[in-house]
Amino acid sequence: MNKRFENKAIIITGAGMGLGLATAKELASEGANLVLVDYNEKSLADAKAEISKKFPDVKIIHVVADVSKEEAVKNYVNEAVKTFGSIDGLYNNAGIEGKQASITEYDVDMFKKVIDINLMGVYYGLRYVIPVMQQQKFGRIVNVASVGGIRGVLNQMPYVASKHAVSGMTKNTALEYGRDGILTNAIAPGAILTPMVAEAFKQVNPTDPKAAESEYAQRNPTKRLGLPHEVAKVVAFLLSEENGYVNGQTIAIDGGESNIYGNS
Repeated sequence: MNKRFENKAIIITGAGMGLGLATAKELASEGANLVLVDYNEKSLADAKAEISKKFPDVKIIHVVADVSKEEAVKNYVNEAVKTFGSIDGLYNNAGIEGKQASITEYDVDMFKKVIDINLMGVYYGLRYVIPVMQQQKFGRIVNVASVGGIRGVLNQMPYVASKHAVSGMTKNTALEYGRDGILTNAIAPGAILTPMVAEAFKQVNPTDPKAAESEYAQRNPTKRLGLPHEVAKVVAFLLSEENGYVNGQTIAIDGGESNIYGNS
């Protein structure tokens, strides 16, 4: 098996479940040393145990952190450098959906929380990882936007605003640090069957969330939802040295659904 990440240290935020965990498994299968970061201590410990059991040779540390707190981000970056001596990749994945409400009814405190985690959390990651990568003259960064970062989503104003901002920050980072051997991209996942998306279907149809999922899938050109490992494969390429010239892009991973205009 190709070991693209042997002796490479990769930080993954939001690593306890969903897209973060799927990518951690993918990178572990290719020999990466991992720094797993999450706010939820139990899911983080479970993730580490699961990966270590399957890939016993992979070196893993886990750091509990709220990415909206600057000091917590500084700490996970310091722990990564202290343990592995380098940071070859950052998967800036931690984020929340917030609540669903119209613009005029949206709870302002929840709005600020979404911005703090989804926007500032990504920014702090960039701010403290980039100097390490500059010293190395190498780095790969993948930020997580969303299809909500390339189009509107009804009743999710702060989520959409934060994810558009992630796409913008990705472009600026690519422009400012490409000369240092650092390539920065974003992904824009659509409806991928993660715990966060499953919870959204429960909100839509509490008695039969599977029916809500099936109905939603019919809008997609592929007639199905995406799976976390399908996203992880794209992220792994963008974080690897195989990616030599993709920089500043926001790549939709949504089965083509974001190309739809109007109702179909």
